Formats: sequence, C-alpha cells, structure tokens
Amino acid sequence: MQDRPLLNRRLEGFGTTIFAEMSNLAQRTGAINLGQGFPDTDGPPQIAEAAVRAIRDGRGNQYPPGNGVPELRQAIAEHQQRRYGLSFDPDSEVLVTAGATEAIAASMLALLEPGDEVIAFEPFYDSYAACIAMAGATRVPLTLRAPDFRPDLDALADAVTSRTRLLLLNSPHNPTGMVLTRDELAAIADLAVARDLLVVTDEVYEHLVFDGEHLPLSALPGMGDRTVCISSAGKTFSFTGWKVGWMTAAADLIAAVRTAKQFLTYVNAGPFQYAIAEALRLPDAYFAEFCRDLQSKRDLLSAGLAAAGFEVYRPQGTYFITTDVTPLGETDGFAFCRSLPERCGVVAVPNAVFYDSPESGRTQVRFAFCKRNQVLQEAVDRLGAL
Repeated sequence: MQDRPLLNRRLEGFGTTIFAEMSNLAQRTGAINLGQGFPDTDGPPQIAEAAVRAIRDGRGNQYPPGNGVPELRQAIAEHQQRRYGLSFDPDSEVLVTAGATEAIAASMLALLEPGDEVIAFEPFYDSYAACIAMAGATRVPLTLRAPDFRPDLDALADAVTSRTRLLLLNSPHNPTGMVLTRDELAAIADLAVARDLLVVTDEVYEHLVFDGEHLPLSALPGMGDRTVCISSAGKTFSFTGWKVGWMTAAADLIAAVRTAKQFLTYVNAGPFQYAIAEALRLPDAYFAEFCRDLQSKRDLLSAGLAAAGFEVYRPQGTYFITTDVTPLGETDGFAFCRSLPERCGVVAVPNAVFYDSPESGRTQVRFAFCKRNQVLQEAVDRLGAL
C-alpha cells in the first residue's frame, strides 16, 4: 500500500458532516431532531401527484436533457420574471442541477482555478468550504457577528485582493437567518463591479423571509453579467429528497458552469422536474401561506428557547434559529449538543462547524424549526428541563 494518504489533501479535515453525526445521534437516542434542516411533512399533495403522473406517463423516466426539461426551465424563467422582474432565456440562461449543492459545486469547479480567492460569509454552509477546496482555491471568510450578524462592508472591501476571483454569498443566510438589505446589496454590487468580481448567490431560502425582503443581487445595476443565482425546490416546496435545484445567469456563465456540471451528475430527478415546473406556477397565495406558517413556527420555538434560558438571535429568514448557550452556564457548543439528547431528548447542531475559526462560534447552537407544531411544542417542553 502506498504511504501517501488515500484522501486528496484538499479534503483534509472534511470528515463525516455534523448533520449525519447529529441525525445518527437522534436515531440512537430517540431524541427530537432539530439539527438537520428537513421538514417532517411532505409538500403540496398535488405536486407529489404531478411526480406520480409524470412517472406513469413516461416523462423523465429516461435521461432528461442536460440543461433540464424544457417545462422546468420555462417555469424557472417565468418565476424570476414574475417575482423579481428578471428576464432569462430558458434555453441558454437557465440550468437545472441536483439541488443547490451541485449548483454550488459546479460553479466553484467551473469558475475557479488554483490560487484564486473566494470571499464567503462566515459562518457558512459546510459544502461551501469543501467545494472551494476541491476547486483548489482559497476561501477568505468574512465573519458575521452576533447579535445581528450584519456584514461589515468595509471589512469586505478590505478583504478583496488581486487574487480575489469570486464572492460566494448566501441570503437569506444559513445558519444565522440574516437577510441582506437593499443598501447592503447595493454596496456589494458596487464593490463587485469596481473590482471586476464574479458573484455566486445561494438564494434557496428566497421564499422564507419573515422580516425584510428578498432581492436577488443579479437585479442590481452591473450585476447581470457577473452573477450566478442559485435556488432550489427543496426548501420552498418541502421535497428535499427530490434534489431539484437550478441556476440563472448570463449565457456565458451558464455555459461555463454546465461544462463542469455535465461531468458530475449529468442529469437527475427526471420525473420530479416536471412536478417542480408545476410547483413554481402555484399561486402567490401558496408562497405567502407557506412563509406565514414557518414564521409562526419560528416564533413558537424562539419563545421556547428564550424561556429555557438560551440567548436567542431571532432570524429574519430561513428555518433555523441561532442561539448562544452561555446563559445556561455552557462554554462549548459541541459538548452541549452531544449531551443534549441524553439531558432532555432534543438534537441541535453546534455552529462552530460553520466557521473556519471554530472559536468564533464556540458557544452558538442552531435549531431547525421546519417541523410540525406539536413536535416543536414537545421540544420546547423538553428543553424546559434545562
């Protein structure tokens, strides 16, 4: 056997994800899993039926087109026009992917080269770090700090160097729930234009904004030709297992990313693509009601966590709540989360895993509230034991 380690050195330090560890812990202990961000109910029945109908009708059972089925690409383009006034050619400026995670991976692999730098908000979703590493680039974190987790725009400008190639942004932001304001977006756009930077935006929680509004960065002056906008169906329609994501961008950016994407999954989720095309055309009332329902869940769990003694950072969007365990006399989020199932039968995730410098999030813990009300209430009752 060769002496060289089996794992590519770029992936050193990337072991089993914290989500897998905590979900396994929930299964082993029978605890309520508020760690991993997946709903415990399915999405609209008519959309599930649309997938069944597609399978029965033989639509998507064989390889779909590499860009995605035309019906879904058209629906994505219509969605961007209806919601944000953005015009995209469904044939050349829309690309369907295996969830947003593949869209991010393909973007990093296509647009980066070794030596490039990528600035990303910290804490960041764990796949960002891995995808940047696989591309051979260097991540430069811009730390968002409690209690409001607003980006320091002066620090962002100072972080840009001659090696900076790309900004990787996430709003609404996981895990903090921060939503970028119009002024913040305008400042970021001005910086990107002035320094000739590409921008990849992860907007999977675009329909889950409780306080403020969601505005795609690509809608701002000068950003249309340099922004890759990523979203997905999982968070909006509660079918996370279908893994249907997409990106919209100028044709040359889509062509570049498609070159990498075709050698990853090539295609995926054929019948589900037809169903999501129907989902994107649901009336505005669906999206409004879905958001109101999640907001009520946020409020329920926020109040319960505060009553249990946590410091609660009320999120503006997403379906996660970041807390601090210091008021409970705790000093280590990892130790707290690993002991929590035995102490009161609830699973959460330590935010330190989302930081390059774990010390920055050492006492922060994230809870997911995309669960049934009775499950959240039971979790609140159990957390009261703390």
